[in-house]
Amino acid sequence: MSIAKPIPQHVAIIMDGNGRWAKQRGKERTEGHIAGVETIRQTLRAAVKHGVRYLTFYAFSTENWGRPEAEVNALMELLCKSVVSEAPELKKQGVRVRTIGERSRFSERVQYYLNQIEEQTAEGDRLVVALALNYSSRDELRRTMQCLARKVQQGELAPEAIDEQLISSHLDTGFMPDPDLVIRTSGEQRLSNFLLWQSSYAELYFPEVLWPDFTEEEFARALEVYASRDRRYGLVK
Repeated sequence: MSIAKPIPQHVAIIMDGNGRWAKQRGKERTEGHIAGVETIRQTLRAAVKHGVRYLTFYAFSTENWGRPEAEVNALMELLCKSVVSEAPELKKQGVRVRTIGERSRFSERVQYYLNQIEEQTAEGDRLVVALALNYSSRDELRRTMQCLARKVQQGELAPEAIDEQLISSHLDTGFMPDPDLVIRTSGEQRLSNFLLWQSSYAELYFPEVLWPDFTEEEFARALEVYASRDRRYGLVK
């Protein structure tokens, strides 16, 4: 499928609807998360195919700790297994994996596997994939402000030197550009504490499809919608 230009450099995705997908089929919620992993694989392939350079998945928010313990444990187990099994294919595709968020709350086992996938894919140069884990935008901003405040307190930074560029560089996402396109599946139309600073001028797209049913064709359709938008950044053409 030929995609209209321009192609977004950075696409961020809120993967919503795994639980509802499972419920509609009389399955446990964890089955929806398992199905969602295959959708991630398809989306990675589509992103590489169409020339997207950065892809961010909202995988586990700070609020997700409030879910049933069994579901959280199943998600962590699925995360570890996926990290181990996907590394060879990711390296083959030229994908580099990074994580954003406060991952110190995860178990040593989970942190070990996250470190492994980052190290094993460090040479990837076609696509950078950021996994947002134990992430919330407000927490990210809090940590960033505390970091800058410490530098001011220690005399390393003048308050008037704090501008938008400096703040952006200290965020978890400082290694990549702001998202051009934010997709949230399942028809819900909110950002849910995801990349609030970075998405100031992003195009938003809310397809009705649940995340496990978000195919490569759906991703291509999102790129078509993006290409049709008139991005003015507050200016007049």
